[in-house]
Amino acid sequence: MAKQNVAEQCVDILVRAGVQRLYGVVGDSLNPVVDAVRRHDNIEWIHVRHEETAAFAAGAEAQITGRLAACAGSSGPGSLHLINGLYDAHRSMAPVLAIASHIPSGEIGLGYFQETHPDQLFRECSHYSELISNARQMPRLLQTAIQNAIGQSGVSVVALPGDIASQPAPDKTIEHALVTTLPSVRPGDAEIDKLVRMIDEADRVTLFCGSGTAGAHAEVMEFAERIKSPVGHALRGKEWIQYDNPFDVGMSGLLGYGAAYEATHECDLLILLGTDFPYNAFLPDDVKIAQVDVRPEHLGRRSKLDLAVWGDVRETLRCLTPRVRVKSDRRFLDKMLKKHADALEGVVKAYTRKVEKHLPIHPEYVAAVLDELADDDAVFTVDTGMCNVWAARYLSPNGRRRIIGSFTHGSMANALPQAIGAQFTDRDRQVVSVSGDGGFSMLMGDFLTLVQYDLPVKIVLFNNSALGMVELEMLVAGLPSHGTTNVNPDFAAVARAAGAYGVRVEKPKQLAGALKDAFRHKGPALVDVVTDPNALSIPPKIRAEMVTGFALSTSKIVLNGGVGRMLQMARSNLRNVPRP
Repeated sequence: MAKQNVAEQCVDILVRAGVQRLYGVVGDSLNPVVDAVRRHDNIEWIHVRHEETAAFAAGAEAQITGRLAACAGSSGPGSLHLINGLYDAHRSMAPVLAIASHIPSGEIGLGYFQETHPDQLFRECSHYSELISNARQMPRLLQTAIQNAIGQSGVSVVALPGDIASQPAPDKTIEHALVTTLPSVRPGDAEIDKLVRMIDEADRVTLFCGSGTAGAHAEVMEFAERIKSPVGHALRGKEWIQYDNPFDVGMSGLLGYGAAYEATHECDLLILLGTDFPYNAFLPDDVKIAQVDVRPEHLGRRSKLDLAVWGDVRETLRCLTPRVRVKSDRRFLDKMLKKHADALEGVVKAYTRKVEKHLPIHPEYVAAVLDELADDDAVFTVDTGMCNVWAARYLSPNGRRRIIGSFTHGSMANALPQAIGAQFTDRDRQVVSVSGDGGFSMLMGDFLTLVQYDLPVKIVLFNNSALGMVELEMLVAGLPSHGTTNVNPDFAAVARAAGAYGVRVEKPKQLAGALKDAFRHKGPALVDVVTDPNALSIPPKIRAEMVTGFALSTSKIVLNGGVGRMLQMARSNLRNVPRP
């Protein structure tokens, strides 16, 4: 048997770690790795048109499967293009391994063609970023990178010069068993005891949930029932906690709705469960707060804590729930459920009057019809901006659907590349890219990736010919909108020219049929929906202290608008409130 080279050894280790695909764009310094993938039976090279897409796709795959995913870029500009998608994966806690191929090892530091320093460039968006400077570092360095990505739920980067990748792998290398699953982490007994006392002493407890409640839905519901607590959520907690939730009071934050804000401010004790909710202006400063998180660095960085509990949510609640006293007083819970239903009744009216006849089409109507027609186990990837608003308010989770976006990093153009990664995990599962025209056009070249691989991704394009969220930010800052208008082509015609299914929708009565036809189509499809550019989700009155941009918000309730089927859920929960 011929001796392995370093690139072949690298690919073998990736396969052993569970990697099934390597997303990227080929290039000279990366060629040894790509060739090793070509000759391996258990891994596939996915050729995208832009490396940023490769990183987004890998991040989405990791979020869907929970397993390590991988991407690669060639030296200099190639690997630099990975950085935005890697930032998103890292901040989404998606385990991703990136291979940044490098210039010849003997030229590093001498200003060579395409020279960068990838081991330094990626440090801020990774847990581990190192250079393989000689063949003897393999495979230990790669194995260490993999363990960091999986163990810390984020990105690792390995910089690999092309000449070293071609060298023979050293004899008697140390290969160890790879850890590919995360452990359960329970808090210490002392922290559980303190939290039990705080809960038992509080008359009004509210739970506020984030993405750390994934896999803990049953435990959260049992706990909320025991202590008669309203349950609110952040955007990233929506898909895990909103469905089958008789304690639901909506979402807090810039895209919030319902009574979540009131519930978190009118309680005696607020318990933050698995959330690194970034907007501290929406958190109270005059109630007791306890936080449970498996990532200790998240504890207390958004608000002053009365108790920090290090543990994953499911294991913590399994320890906690049997030990707290059962509360019988439902008055606070029922008050919040009624406030929630009343709040949704008030905002939904503006978007239900003659909506089927409104021109241009209300984007809220598009989102509501999409929610109704999409599969019960669909994966939605959602562009940043106004698409986030429509997804937050209209896409109904049910425990089987997934909703993925750049919810922490806030990048444009994420939906299409994330849909690519999601669809590769299961070609038979419906994947819908909820795209804005600004985000879609930014990485539109990778629509050709859908065609090349015949990926059946369905793109529902909210086409208002504007950067709508930026217009909103300018508006509430008292600035005239400028530089936010897009001159767009007929995107459906572009899709057809590329070899995909494309249809343009300009009237509401055409929408349902167009979506059904696109969903029935076996290959990639794009539905270009011309939507109302004036449908900005803003409160009836704009005050000076309201939002001037996401990062600088001091507003308590910023956005307002329709809520789709969530009103039905709120009404249903309200019917369950015991009557005297």
